Amino acid sequence: MISGLGLINVYQFFRDVKKMEEPQWLKDRMAKEDPNFVIATCGEDGSSELCAETLNLFAGVYGAEAGNIALKVLARGGVYLGGGMSPKLLKTLQNGTFRKAFLDKGRLSPLLETITVRVILDQSCALLGAAAYAESRAAEFSGMSERAASRHQ
Repeated sequence: MISGLGLINVYQFFRDVKKMEEPQWLKDRMAKEDPNFVIATCGEDGSSELCAETLNLFAGVYGAEAGNIALKVLARGGVYLGGGMSPKLLKTLQNGTFRKAFLDKGRLSPLLETITVRVILDQSCALLGAAAYAESRAAEFSGMSERAASRHQ
């Protein structure tokens, strides 16, 4: 549910099961454009109640799962949200729904209050991380790191 595919499923749930109105202009945009982009844009700017409700539920589930993971790994250094969705949903992630669900862990809530949550805005972050990992693995096999070698010249 916490993915691009999940977002459209939540939208369809509100539209089809909860019978929220999907105006014709929104239906047209959903047919012509990337549905996730439309939901994110129209939910963030408030032009569609259906999209805003979709993002609100998405943020709540995202926050709850992020809180679960933070507890599982005891993320004392913080939780960093990456990927394609988080940077596009900053307004939604900051409206309180995410944080409330993140902290809703009963007697463990005070521990989560000490853990910061940040959104990674750099779209190349995953590639940089993969490159750093590849370099470190190569250094294990070769006994030398290209980055370390360039610092000693």
